[in-house]
Amino acid sequence: MPNVPSRVSSRVRALAVCAALVAALLAVAAFAPLPYSIVLPGLTADTLGKDRGKPVVVVSGTGTRPTTGKLLLTTIAATQPNATVRFTDVWHAWWDDQEAAMPRSSVYPEGDSVKEIEKHNTAEMAKSQNAATAAALKHLGLSSKQIQVKLNLADVGGPSAGLMFTLGIIDKIDGDGRGGDLTGGRTIAGTGTITPSGQVGPVGGVPLKEQAAKRDGATVFLVPRAECSEAKSEQPAGLRLVPVRGLDDAIASLKALNGHGGSVPSC
Repeated sequence: MPNVPSRVSSRVRALAVCAALVAALLAVAAFAPLPYSIVLPGLTADTLGKDRGKPVVVVSGTGTRPTTGKLLLTTIAATQPNATVRFTDVWHAWWDDQEAAMPRSSVYPEGDSVKEIEKHNTAEMAKSQNAATAAALKHLGLSSKQIQVKLNLADVGGPSAGLMFTLGIIDKIDGDGRGGDLTGGRTIAGTGTITPSGQVGPVGGVPLKEQAAKRDGATVFLVPRAECSEAKSEQPAGLRLVPVRGLDDAIASLKALNGHGGSVPSC
């Protein structure tokens, strides 16, 4: 007759060994570094206001006008590119609506050092500012040979502020074209890259930028049309989403919000 207790005991020991191995692997996985960055709502900056005591938008060669309201560019804050991010950090970010875990390659250029990434982001910001100036002057029918625009903003890199820079330049020079402000006195936030011809492109981290906008008093958020679904899925209460494909869309929507005709699109 077979020794049943001995056979059961062997199975129990085997299962115990397997369970211990699985637990060990999970423990290693929990503390192993992962190629992710933890991101959260970053700062906002008013392109009609000042940064560290200096106007964000400085125009020379033509007159400017006093403005009311705010045009907030929005950002995300991320762990440093060389930071160690573990499974526990990613798990926490998954359940925290104030954080997100994003592949590091979608936040930072692949394979670069911290200094190289800072240099890259500074270059991208400079390109964005140049494109914003070109788009604004083109919209206004003004020449870059006679008018100079300087944009002053510290601690912000990358191209995603292009749309809001452009709107800030236009509002300072011409407002809504009728003597009023593009903002209508509101706090308007937004994000999106800009080309010299005025096309608005998608960016990353839109839900977190919405939270930053809401936190800092915005009631309207301009979002690239391509990112409407993502923006709507985590839309903060009281923040109106206005999709844009280009600069003309954005200006038309702001004028419509101010009661100057036309309809305001929504996501």
